[in-house]
Amino acid sequence: MEKFKSIMSWVLPIVIGLALALIIRQFWFTMVRVDGTSMQPNLQNNERVMALKAVKPKAGSVVVFYAHGVDPDQTEKNAVYVKRVIGMPGDTVKYTKGKLYVNGKLIKQSYLKNNYQQTTGSYLPSNYSGWTLDSLNKLQGWKVKPAKGNKVPKGYYFVLGDHRSVSNDGRYWGFVPKSKMIGVVKAWSWQNRHQYINSYQP
Repeated sequence: MEKFKSIMSWVLPIVIGLALALIIRQFWFTMVRVDGTSMQPNLQNNERVMALKAVKPKAGSVVVFYAHGVDPDQTEKNAVYVKRVIGMPGDTVKYTKGKLYVNGKLIKQSYLKNNYQQTTGSYLPSNYSGWTLDSLNKLQGWKVKPAKGNKVPKGYYFVLGDHRSVSNDGRYWGFVPKSKMIGVVKAWSWQNRHQYINSYQP
Protein backbone atom coordinates (compact mmCIF):
# COMPACT_ATOMS: atom_id res chain seq x y z
CA MET A 1 0.00 0.00 0.00
CA GLU A 2 2.81 2.35 0.89
CA LYS A 3 4.50 1.55 -2.41
CA PHE A 4 1.29 2.31 -4.30
CA LYS A 5 0.94 5.65 -2.52
CA SER A 6 4.55 6.47 -3.30
CA ILE A 7 4.03 5.77 -7.00
CA MET A 8 0.80 7.75 -7.12
CA SER A 9 2.43 10.72 -5.41
CA TRP A 10 4.41 11.44 -8.58
CA VAL A 11 2.20 9.78 -11.21
CA LEU A 12 -0.94 11.73 -10.29
CA PRO A 13 0.61 15.23 -10.70
CA ILE A 14 1.97 14.21 -14.11
CA VAL A 15 -1.43 12.94 -15.25
CA ILE A 16 -3.17 16.09 -13.98
CA GLY A 17 -0.56 18.29 -15.65
CA LEU A 18 -0.97 16.50 -18.99
CA ALA A 19 -4.77 16.73 -18.75
CA LEU A 20 -4.59 20.47 -18.05
CA ALA A 21 -2.17 20.97 -20.94
CA LEU A 22 -4.54 19.15 -23.30
CA ILE A 23 -7.52 21.20 -22.12
CA ILE A 24 -5.60 24.47 -22.54
CA ARG A 25 -4.42 23.43 -25.99
CA GLN A 26 -7.92 22.40 -27.02
CA PHE A 27 -9.79 25.50 -25.86
CA TRP A 28 -7.40 28.41 -25.28
CA PHE A 29 -4.26 28.40 -27.40
CA THR A 30 -1.85 26.40 -29.51
CA MET A 31 1.70 26.95 -30.71
CA VAL A 32 2.23 27.47 -34.45
CA ARG A 33 5.38 27.32 -36.56
CA VAL A 34 5.46 29.74 -39.48
CA ASP A 35 6.20 27.84 -42.68
CA GLY A 36 7.62 29.93 -45.52
CA THR A 37 8.26 33.60 -46.21
CA SER A 38 4.74 34.85 -46.95
CA MET A 39 4.52 36.91 -43.73
CA GLN A 40 7.89 38.65 -43.95
CA PRO A 41 9.12 41.01 -42.65
CA ASN A 42 6.85 40.59 -39.63
CA LEU A 43 7.16 36.81 -39.23
CA GLN A 44 10.06 34.70 -40.45
CA ASN A 45 10.22 31.13 -41.73
CA ASN A 46 10.26 28.63 -38.82
CA GLU A 47 9.40 31.33 -36.26
CA ARG A 48 7.09 30.10 -33.49
CA VAL A 49 4.06 32.07 -32.37
CA MET A 50 1.00 31.50 -30.21
CA ALA A 51 -2.51 31.27 -31.65
CA LEU A 52 -5.28 32.25 -29.22
CA LYS A 53 -8.40 30.22 -29.96
CA ALA A 54 -10.83 32.29 -27.91
CA VAL A 55 -9.99 35.58 -29.65
CA LYS A 56 -12.17 36.55 -32.60
CA PRO A 57 -10.44 37.77 -35.80
CA LYS A 58 -10.67 41.47 -36.64
CA ALA A 59 -9.60 43.43 -39.68
CA GLY A 60 -5.82 43.41 -39.55
CA SER A 61 -5.55 40.36 -37.28
CA VAL A 62 -2.92 37.78 -38.13
CA VAL A 63 -4.65 34.41 -38.05
CA VAL A 64 -3.87 30.73 -38.41
CA PHE A 65 -6.29 28.41 -40.19
CA TYR A 66 -6.51 24.93 -41.69
CA ALA A 67 -5.54 25.20 -45.37
CA HIS A 68 -6.91 21.86 -46.55
CA GLY A 69 -10.24 22.49 -48.25
CA VAL A 70 -9.38 26.19 -48.70
CA ASP A 71 -6.35 26.04 -50.97
CA PRO A 72 -7.22 23.43 -53.64
CA ASP A 73 -3.53 22.61 -54.08
CA GLN A 74 -3.04 21.75 -50.41
CA THR A 75 -3.33 17.97 -49.93
CA GLU A 76 -2.02 17.73 -46.36
CA LYS A 77 -5.09 17.60 -44.08
CA ASN A 78 -3.35 19.12 -41.05
CA ALA A 79 -1.55 21.90 -42.95
CA VAL A 80 -2.05 25.39 -41.52
CA TYR A 81 -1.46 28.81 -43.05
CA VAL A 82 -0.63 32.07 -41.27
CA LYS A 83 -2.06 35.17 -43.01
CA ARG A 84 -3.54 38.60 -42.23
CA VAL A 85 -7.28 39.33 -42.33
CA ILE A 86 -7.99 42.02 -44.91
CA GLY A 87 -11.73 41.60 -45.44
CA MET A 88 -14.28 40.74 -42.75
CA PRO A 89 -17.72 39.28 -43.58
CA GLY A 90 -19.67 41.86 -45.57
CA ASP A 91 -16.62 43.98 -46.45
CA THR A 92 -15.83 45.15 -49.97
CA VAL A 93 -12.17 44.96 -51.02
CA LYS A 94 -10.45 46.78 -53.86
CA TYR A 95 -6.78 47.05 -54.87
CA THR A 96 -5.90 49.70 -57.41
CA LYS A 97 -2.72 51.52 -58.44
CA GLY A 98 -0.82 50.10 -55.51
CA LYS A 99 -3.42 51.05 -52.90
CA LEU A 100 -5.78 48.86 -50.86
CA TYR A 101 -9.34 49.94 -50.08
CA VAL A 102 -11.77 48.23 -47.71
CA ASN A 103 -15.35 49.52 -47.77
CA GLY A 104 -14.07 52.46 -49.80
CA LYS A 105 -11.54 53.44 -47.10
CA LEU A 106 -7.84 53.59 -47.92
CA ILE A 107 -5.94 51.12 -45.72
CA LYS A 108 -2.52 52.46 -44.68
CA GLN A 109 -1.05 48.97 -44.20
CA SER A 110 1.47 50.26 -41.66
CA TYR A 111 2.41 46.64 -40.95
CA LEU A 112 4.17 46.48 -44.31
CA LYS A 113 7.79 47.59 -44.38
CA ASN A 114 7.73 49.96 -47.34
CA ASN A 115 5.77 51.18 -50.34
CA TYR A 116 7.43 48.61 -52.62
CA GLN A 117 5.96 45.80 -50.57
CA GLN A 118 2.49 47.37 -50.74
CA THR A 119 2.51 47.71 -54.51
CA THR A 120 3.95 44.38 -55.66
CA GLY A 121 2.58 40.90 -55.99
CA SER A 122 -0.94 41.69 -57.20
CA TYR A 123 -0.86 38.46 -59.27
CA LEU A 124 -2.57 39.92 -62.30
CA PRO A 125 -1.72 40.16 -66.00
CA SER A 126 0.31 43.24 -66.95
CA ASN A 127 -2.72 44.96 -68.48
CA TYR A 128 -4.50 45.07 -65.08
CA SER A 129 -3.96 48.03 -62.75
CA GLY A 130 -5.72 46.40 -59.81
CA TRP A 131 -8.39 43.99 -58.65
CA THR A 132 -11.63 43.52 -56.78
CA LEU A 133 -12.95 40.36 -55.18
CA ASP A 134 -15.22 39.86 -58.18
CA SER A 135 -12.39 40.22 -60.72
CA LEU A 136 -10.14 37.82 -58.76
CA ASN A 137 -13.00 35.33 -58.57
CA LYS A 138 -13.50 35.53 -62.33
CA LEU A 139 -9.77 35.35 -63.07
CA GLN A 140 -8.92 32.50 -60.68
CA GLY A 141 -12.17 30.54 -60.62
CA TRP A 142 -12.46 30.31 -56.83
CA LYS A 143 -13.90 26.98 -55.70
CA VAL A 144 -14.84 27.32 -52.02
CA LYS A 145 -17.17 30.33 -52.18
CA PRO A 146 -17.63 32.63 -55.18
CA ALA A 147 -17.61 36.38 -54.61
CA LYS A 148 -20.82 38.33 -55.22
CA GLY A 149 -21.08 42.09 -55.41
CA ASN A 150 -17.40 42.43 -54.44
CA LYS A 151 -18.31 41.45 -50.86
CA VAL A 152 -16.81 38.93 -48.47
CA PRO A 153 -19.62 36.39 -47.82
CA LYS A 154 -21.14 35.93 -44.38
CA GLY A 155 -19.12 33.44 -42.34
CA TYR A 156 -15.95 33.94 -44.41
CA TYR A 157 -12.76 36.03 -44.35
CA PHE A 158 -10.46 37.38 -47.06
CA VAL A 159 -6.77 37.05 -46.14
CA LEU A 160 -3.44 38.11 -47.61
CA GLY A 161 0.17 37.48 -46.69
CA ASP A 162 2.31 40.48 -45.76
CA HIS A 163 4.95 39.54 -48.34
CA ARG A 164 2.58 40.12 -51.26
CA SER A 165 5.00 39.16 -54.05
CA VAL A 166 5.44 35.58 -52.80
CA SER A 167 2.34 34.87 -50.71
CA ASN A 168 -0.09 32.10 -51.67
CA ASP A 169 -3.26 33.67 -50.30
CA GLY A 170 -6.85 34.70 -50.92
CA ARG A 171 -6.02 36.24 -54.29
CA TYR A 172 -5.42 32.73 -55.59
CA TRP A 173 -8.09 30.61 -53.87
CA GLY A 174 -10.66 32.97 -52.36
CA PHE A 175 -12.15 33.09 -48.87
CA VAL A 176 -11.44 31.29 -45.59
CA PRO A 177 -14.53 29.81 -43.86
CA LYS A 178 -14.96 30.63 -40.20
CA SER A 179 -15.01 26.88 -39.52
CA LYS A 180 -11.39 26.62 -40.70
CA MET A 181 -10.08 29.30 -38.34
CA ILE A 182 -7.87 28.07 -35.50
CA GLY A 183 -7.01 31.32 -33.74
CA VAL A 184 -5.53 34.80 -33.72
CA VAL A 185 -1.74 34.91 -33.71
CA LYS A 186 0.18 36.71 -30.97
CA ALA A 187 3.93 37.21 -31.09
CA TRP A 188 6.17 37.29 -28.03
CA SER A 189 7.28 40.74 -26.84
CA TRP A 190 10.91 39.97 -27.65
CA GLN A 191 10.18 39.02 -31.24
CA ASN A 192 11.22 41.51 -33.91
CA ARG A 193 8.30 43.64 -35.22
CA HIS A 194 5.91 42.02 -32.72
CA GLN A 195 3.81 45.20 -32.65
CA TYR A 196 2.80 44.60 -36.27
CA ILE A 197 1.43 41.20 -35.29
CA ASN A 198 -0.24 42.01 -31.98
CA SER A 199 -1.71 45.43 -32.73
CA TYR A 200 -5.10 45.83 -34.32
CA GLN A 201 -4.72 47.54 -37.70
CA PRO A 202 -7.89 49.32 -38.90
